[in-house]
Amino acid sequence: MGALDWCSWLGRAVRAGTLVLCSAVAAPASPPDVLLIVADDLGFSDLGCYGGEIPTPNLDRLAANGLRFSQFYNFARCSPSRAALLTGRYPHEAGMALLAEDPVSRAPDGAALGYRRYLAPDVPTLAEVLRPAGIRTALSGKWHLGAHGEEKRPVARGFDWCYGLLYGSTSYHRPIEARPFLRQTEELLPPEEGSGFYATDAIADELIDYLRARDVDERCFAVLSFTAPHWPLHARDEDVARFVGRYRVGWDRLREERFARQQVLGILSAEARLSPRDDLVRAWDSLSEQEQEQLDFRMAVYAAQVYRMDVAVGRVVDALSELGRLENTLILFVSDNGASAEPYNDMGGGVFEVVNRPEAFGLGSWRAPTGGSSYGAGWANLSNTPFRRYKSRLHEGGVRSPAIVHWPEGLRVGAGAITHEPASFLDVAPTVLEAMSQAYPETSDIRPSANLRGRSLFPVFRGEPLKDRFVLHWEQYGHRAVRIGNWKAVRTDVADAAWELHDLAADPCELTDRAVEYPRELTELVNAWDRWARDVGVDLSPGSDR
Repeated sequence: MGALDWCSWLGRAVRAGTLVLCSAVAAPASPPDVLLIVADDLGFSDLGCYGGEIPTPNLDRLAANGLRFSQFYNFARCSPSRAALLTGRYPHEAGMALLAEDPVSRAPDGAALGYRRYLAPDVPTLAEVLRPAGIRTALSGKWHLGAHGEEKRPVARGFDWCYGLLYGSTSYHRPIEARPFLRQTEELLPPEEGSGFYATDAIADELIDYLRARDVDERCFAVLSFTAPHWPLHARDEDVARFVGRYRVGWDRLREERFARQQVLGILSAEARLSPRDDLVRAWDSLSEQEQEQLDFRMAVYAAQVYRMDVAVGRVVDALSELGRLENTLILFVSDNGASAEPYNDMGGGVFEVVNRPEAFGLGSWRAPTGGSSYGAGWANLSNTPFRRYKSRLHEGGVRSPAIVHWPEGLRVGAGAITHEPASFLDVAPTVLEAMSQAYPETSDIRPSANLRGRSLFPVFRGEPLKDRFVLHWEQYGHRAVRIGNWKAVRTDVADAAWELHDLAADPCELTDRAVEYPRELTELVNAWDRWARDVGVDLSPGSDR
């Protein structure tokens, strides 16, 4: 059975209710463990269960036995999204309106709360809320929420145990000293040359070891936070070999194929229309043969990164099964933002070293002038099929995430269900707290608290609609957006840019601007955004640190 035929059968079976891989069950007798899995810069359509051609059988299996969201929103960049995920507050309220401080820079003294570039000390993380209840808390992988000072690092922010990367990116094979991995409070030296270290594998291995070592009666909240498939393009050669040549057909054809599978799977509404090729991207057939060869290779390495991440997820899930914990573990898989178009051209490039050598695969020994670390806007446009734009932008391609929930003892929807209820990273904290039977503290011995912004997703887990009208606001480096119900207004960071208005029920890919037709609705949304911006301390003044 071909990929499209399989998708067709699965889509019909899910809609007809004939695919039953696990039955709807009553609530579990005891609160679950929780595992949050976060991919880094993964596009909406990269997984097989969201229409992609990259083999991701382990995540597909979680989806086939669980629940997928078609409208799950992030905050467009790594640090803001991770802050919202771990605190349940808007990024500006948690100190993370910008990317977190890097190895050589941090926010200036006196920066406003939202622009400090590390997690605000007076906003508790989920780990800080859960640990006083005796729940073990663990983080394996990317942190990127503050690094200059022990008080900003994971152990000081509620995690009993941590291993991973303090900053946003580093080499997958030999993390550089300026961007080190961390174990507890110790910064680790780069692994030895030839050690076989690969970041994706190590992040999974360390969490597996932690899970196996903990007491069988201990409850656990764990975050598995991959750096994949964020640039640099670094993969295991044996994984790259699976994909070299697969992408010579080009992004135009592959976008159409992914879109067709998404429609069959039921990921998209019947009203969805594939967005046009991004304006940074040339038609594939207009590229030279050498350009096509180079771009095929870049996408092959990216696909290899996604494939290896899926293998790692499978090993963690297998470990939970062996430990007898899988059935009552609430697993949520998301991506922190849309796929990255950096450096905003269709040939890719960047600053990290080339690790996977094209000549090892029978290709030319070419080098792009700007290096080999990213795959560019054309492939990001593919990864975010069917939507417009990409990471750091606030159209749907930047802010819509694949989201999979797997919880055999807790979900009451049929296996393989897809929900079209809009939800966001702000909803994760209240959902986790309800699952683990913990209240968000009105007062805390750790830090004074503030109100959570999201709502629990438990009604969706029971197959019920969420009662409240969906409301979400964004601001990223001058880009602005707000969604209320099915209306969404978007404005770019260009000076004097006009607000666009989109009806996401009729036009989920934001192809038609309705601002002129519906001025009252646009005014309502823009006024709502202005009130929110004042509430959370958005700073759009010239010269503000962004």
